Amino acid sequence: MTRHPAFGLMLATFGALVLTPDAMFLRLSQMSGPQMLGWRGLFMGTSLIVIWLLTSRTRRGDLTLLASGAGIAIVVCQFFNSSLFALGIAAAPVAIVLFGVATTPIWAALFAWALLGERTARATWITIAVVAVGIGIAVLGGGEAAAEPRIALLGALAGLGVAMMLALNFVVLRARPSLPIPLLIGVGALFAGAAGVTATGPAQMTDGNVWAIAITGCIVLPVSFLSLSIASRHTAAANVSLLLLLETVLGPAWVWLALGEALTPRMLLGGTIVVGAIALYLMHARRKVQRRNAKATNLAAK
Repeated sequence: MTRHPAFGLMLATFGALVLTPDAMFLRLSQMSGPQMLGWRGLFMGTSLIVIWLLTSRTRRGDLTLLASGAGIAIVVCQFFNSSLFALGIAAAPVAIVLFGVATTPIWAALFAWALLGERTARATWITIAVVAVGIGIAVLGGGEAAAEPRIALLGALAGLGVAMMLALNFVVLRARPSLPIPLLIGVGALFAGAAGVTATGPAQMTDGNVWAIAITGCIVLPVSFLSLSIASRHTAAANVSLLLLLETVLGPAWVWLALGEALTPRMLLGGTIVVGAIALYLMHARRKVQRRNAKATNLAAK
């Protein structure tokens, strides 16, 4: 079935918006980093494996792909993505971690160029630059950003690690469209969950609010990661990761609504710049698609 040219962008936007309350639910759980990782991985991994079992028509072939180089790469990316995000959110301010995650478009463009020879459009680079300025204003404008330097550095490094893993995940999935997304991401999440349970200890796993992790692990993460991963097959990896920046701005806003962690005026200004830049980028991409379709129609008419 032929997809509309804007399908990938719209699906990525949906996935990014669904992902935005993830950090809020992690904070609401009131758990340690390894404990978050354990529940988050187990819930997400189980949900995705169930989805794979219900939807796959080529299970034997999917298991063969799981053992391939590309399949192992996706599993490893998901393991480190899940691990670093949970540990970073537990140790450092949300905005600091998400600032590191916001570098995902840059890594995606670099990986796509290095591995696929895929050229990133000038409009994408311009939007990345504007978004980087907006995020810089948002997270360095006081409030949460005024963290103890060592903690801030750890949070930023965790976010950078998450960004690299997400970007590589999108690029590999774009290069290998036959890979079974729910199976691979589910297995990676289960490995991360097992590591979290081992580090925490079964006796401590019920501390905190398990319901908060259950919501993000069973609904938020499976829906968002499936949407973003499938979108990477229909549009450039840099586009998917660019839209993922919505979490960088809206994530702290969710935390503010739920926990009262105040947003400074500079945070609000930076968030407005980010959302505005992404909105303009989507409008530009839509007009570009419309012009291309109109040109194709005119040529066909001749």
